[in-house]
Amino acid sequence: MRILLLTTGLRLGGAERQVADLATAFVARGHDVAIMSLTPEQDIAIPDTVQVVRLDMAKNPVSLARTLRQARRWLSAWQPAVIHAHMFHANIFARMLGARDSAGHRVPLICTAHSLREGGFARMLAYRLTDRACTLTTHVSAEGRQAMIDRRAVPAHRIRVMPNGIDLHRFHPDAERRRIMRERLACGPDTRLVLNVGRLVPEKAQHHLIAAFAALEKMKQEVSAGMMPHLLVAGDGPLRAALQAQIDALGLGSKATLLGARPDVPDLMNAADLFVLSSSLEGLPLVVAEAMACGLPVVATNVPGIRALVGESAGIVPAGNVDKLTAAMRRALAVPPDTQDSRAHIEAHFGLEQVAAQWLALYGECTRAVAGPDHA
Repeated sequence: MRILLLTTGLRLGGAERQVADLATAFVARGHDVAIMSLTPEQDIAIPDTVQVVRLDMAKNPVSLARTLRQARRWLSAWQPAVIHAHMFHANIFARMLGARDSAGHRVPLICTAHSLREGGFARMLAYRLTDRACTLTTHVSAEGRQAMIDRRAVPAHRIRVMPNGIDLHRFHPDAERRRIMRERLACGPDTRLVLNVGRLVPEKAQHHLIAAFAALEKMKQEVSAGMMPHLLVAGDGPLRAALQAQIDALGLGSKATLLGARPDVPDLMNAADLFVLSSSLEGLPLVVAEAMACGLPVVATNVPGIRALVGESAGIVPAGNVDKLTAAMRRALAVPPDTQDSRAHIEAHFGLEQVAAQWLALYGECTRAVAGPDHA
């Protein structure tokens, strides 16, 4: 099958990483795959076996029209059997393309939303007005699906939940990785590393994590005898300077480190002793599944999608409650839970191979659906 994955961009992010991972999985199964990005920047590695088309669309009508023409010319030559768009701008762009095959039949189009809040009234209206231009909409979480239904972005019968998947070959427990990374980080045997991975943006709420860690650090002797906690935050974004200022103001300069964007997240997860998600908003926080697949205990805020990932295996606290976040971190560091069942849960429900197979089955279903009477 010839599959086009259309994405808003290829910068570092969970949705972008999922596009790259799905492309890799599809190619491994013998499919012909291309990725089309609406923006030219690319931070995520893509295998050479995947064709990458980087457009340069700006947010104005002239650029939109130019980019639509460019994309249509490319589609006419490449002739995908199915188009799978990811994130709001790519979803609407794909619907505007009106892609047809050489015989004039609609190319099946699936649009995936990754965030609980895809936007305000204007974006929901755009989804609603263009809904019939796609074959099916999907969301990565049940909560996100319901939110789009409640906001009348899409009828209930035209949207379903399809989870993201993680590459279990990249994310798995590895004692040697742990040893090497802890040496690189100059961590002694008594250091307990607390890890957060995510963009430094308001919805990730790392300021709450830093505040909670400051409280935890004050009670370090109560955490576990002789154990010294250290916070690592891997990721970059517009709040980096503000978060660093918060760290400095709390006197955590030697206790908390902003690592910036990192290509070695699986190594960091193996080196860490606890993963903490502090977000106030998520679609499906797949980084939690990655941490669990590496054998890490998890403390997480009660954001959409989290219970589907962790079940009852993690400390779940209300978003924005610093005191409860501190208490959950303290408990997790004092008595690390058994995470063996956590990895088994991730393998069963969120492994990339299984998720890729689900997508391929859905592509086939949508292809058969549009092969009949044209629904446009």
